[in-house]
Amino acid sequence: MEIPTASVAGVPDPLPEGLLVLDVREDDEWTAGHVEGSTHVRLMELGERLADLPPAEQTLVVCRSGNRSAYAAGFLLQQGVDAVNLEGGLLAWHAAGRPLVADGDGPAAVL
Repeated sequence: MEIPTASVAGVPDPLPEGLLVLDVREDDEWTAGHVEGSTHVRLMELGERLADLPPAEQTLVVCRSGNRSAYAAGFLLQQGVDAVNLEGGLLAWHAAGRPLVADGDGPAAVL
C-alpha cells in the first residue's frame, strides 16, 4: 500500500478546520514539543485507542522524522481513515519555521 504524504509546505497555515493532527511519538517527545491543537496517541496504543480519535475530514499523522507516522498512517488507511503522513516529520516542520508548543517551561523542541 502506498502511503499518501504531505510536505510541510503543502500543509496550510493556519491548519484548516476538519484536519486532525495526530502525533504518534512517545510521551517525553510530545512534552518537549508538538503542534498546537494536535492529538497525542502513542503508536503502540493506536489500535486500542482508535475509537477515541476525534472525528476529522482528514488526519495528518506526525512523528519525529516520518517513519513511525508512515506506519500509523498505513494502519489508519486500512481502518478507513483518510490519513496522510507528514514527510520529514516534526524535524522538517520545525526546520521550516512552523510553530511548536511545549508542555514544560522551556522552549519547544523536537527530541
